[in-house]
Amino acid sequence: MDAGCLWMRRLASSPSPLLRPSLFSHSFSLVASPLIPTRAYADARGSEVSPSGNKALLKGMSYSELENWVQCQGFRPGQALMLWKRLYGNDVWAHSSEELEGLNKDFKRMLSDEAELKALNLKDIRTAADGTRKILFSLVDGLAVETVIIPCDRGRNTVCVSSQVGCAMNCQFCYTGRMGLTRNLSVAEIVDQAVFARRLFSDQIGAISNVVFMGMGEPLHNIDNVIKASDIMVHEQGLHFSPRKVTVSTSGLVPQLKRFLHESNCALAVSLNATTDEVRNWIMPINRKYNIAVLLQTLREELKSKKNYKVLFEYVMLAGVNDSLEDAKRLIDLVQGIPCKINLIKFNPHCESRFRPTPEEKMIEFRNILAESGCTVFLRLSRGDDQMAACGQLGKLGMVQAPVLRVPQNFESAVASL
Repeated sequence: MDAGCLWMRRLASSPSPLLRPSLFSHSFSLVASPLIPTRAYADARGSEVSPSGNKALLKGMSYSELENWVQCQGFRPGQALMLWKRLYGNDVWAHSSEELEGLNKDFKRMLSDEAELKALNLKDIRTAADGTRKILFSLVDGLAVETVIIPCDRGRNTVCVSSQVGCAMNCQFCYTGRMGLTRNLSVAEIVDQAVFARRLFSDQIGAISNVVFMGMGEPLHNIDNVIKASDIMVHEQGLHFSPRKVTVSTSGLVPQLKRFLHESNCALAVSLNATTDEVRNWIMPINRKYNIAVLLQTLREELKSKKNYKVLFEYVMLAGVNDSLEDAKRLIDLVQGIPCKINLIKFNPHCESRFRPTPEEKMIEFRNILAESGCTVFLRLSRGDDQMAACGQLGKLGMVQAPVLRVPQNFESAVASL
């Protein structure tokens, strides 16, 4: 047995290290802040280990890591491919060793003793009037995270996955942002959301073909785990999502955005939501670190080297804040030279909201101005809002909440008082 295998086994058998919560675990600063590490931790080969410290979390491993781990347990690498297909493909989506039919008995016995196949525990499923499902998962440390299944009559069924418990970005219109950040999700916790989606709903609504990282959290604030999780999702022998149908969204973390475009073939969405720095500084504080000009110029430069690639701009429309005809004209100018599509998203109110949704007729007028200029633009109306499953509605507020930022004087009349 080589030294790497001995090291992996030593780590797997040692107790999980104590992780002290950061004093800034509910930080609301403008940039990514320290946070509580996930209880699943990485061994010397990058594989996640369960909180007990005794079992390897298989869904935290890439295929090459799984193959190496299987060999370290004394089995042939071909067994790793068979296992991978039962975790992610062949309509099995196994969550226990009992579901691993067709595998060698000794191999199954080893997996039962040494591996954990499931990273999440299903707590509740809520179904909205339009068929949208919101899944509540409990995590090993007692925290909770939400995932949304969005069915589509045209067969474009989508799972919206979370990447963090809470969020540090403090976008003023987002319910999750009011939570502050507790911790990142591990690779296994992210991947298992997609596995659960297919396992639970493929028979009910048909194939789930799309993944959007638009649930709880800022995905690029957890970039290492998000890139690895998305790579697992697109692996051709497993879940086999098309990279073009896996979309990772960001509020505008510019260094991480550049890294994502260099390292991942998946699609990118940028949550823009304003056409002036005055408004974006207020509703999206990350803009004070990376303003609109820096963000958009970065996209212009980075996309020059990517062929047939379009970024998706998300624009949540807030009545009296960012929905004027002047905003539409500025948006046209801002996206010049950037291969893109634009989603105009209806704002979904929540109990902590001071904003109002733009009326649908005004959204259509805004869209028409963009379309007439040659922009590719779509309207995205609410899905699942009656179960708090719509965009910007996920999560649950705790005792500590992110601060409400001062409203610029020009927009005081547009913002309803709490």
